[in-house]
Amino acid sequence: MPAGREAEREKKRQQEVTRSFEHAYHGLVYAVRTQRNMRIHVTAAVVVLVVSLLVGVSALELVALILAIMFVLVTELLNTAMEFAVDLVTEEYHPLAKLAKDVAAGAVLVSSVGAVLVGYLVLADKLGPPTLHVIETVRRSPASLTLVALGLVVLLVLLVKALTHAPSAFAGGMPSGHAAVAFGGWVALSFIAARGPHGGIVSLIALVMALLVCQSRVEGGIHSVYQVVAGAVLGTLVSVAVFQLL
Repeated sequence: MPAGREAEREKKRQQEVTRSFEHAYHGLVYAVRTQRNMRIHVTAAVVVLVVSLLVGVSALELVALILAIMFVLVTELLNTAMEFAVDLVTEEYHPLAKLAKDVAAGAVLVSSVGAVLVGYLVLADKLGPPTLHVIETVRRSPASLTLVALGLVVLLVLLVKALTHAPSAFAGGMPSGHAAVAFGGWVALSFIAARGPHGGIVSLIALVMALLVCQSRVEGGIHSVYQVVAGAVLGTLVSVAVFQLL
């Protein structure tokens, strides 16, 4: 097979993967934008992640919380898709259409109850005024802090994009998610590297990489300077809050 034809096929496969991610992200943003329950679930996820840091959950407990959150979000997305599919088939009242929607809503209820139980089992014994010991324990877990910080950045970017009617993940929108994650990563690396002898150099390299990400988004015409700056500020503030204020 000629090399040119093989390269063309590989490029086409990469474009298909990119479009698949874009379509998936568009559906996720649309669900958050139009479905009140989805916005409630995303907001609750942000609150739970912040509380989990405040009380100093273990890595396994954090995994349990993340899985419970993802399970609720997935069932809510499937419920929304079911409602759209039923409405497409018929606009008139039909008992089976009602049952389909009710069963899908029941799946969301089951997952939500399960998530509440997981949250209670993980957080019940830890809730209360955060002590200095808890704060120090959280500060000694840079990996967990980084994971939660970037998770919060992504969730907040998703909420803002939904509220500002961003068209897609890769075609602009307010704010720039790439810039938010890049600057969130810069802040996380800076706090972690500050404990070592070469913290300044590591922080500077991470900052340059974040700026290059922002530059690529502007030069590619994907985001405006304002959108990139907004994303950078969002990522920086959230990560600083996680590492410095908790």
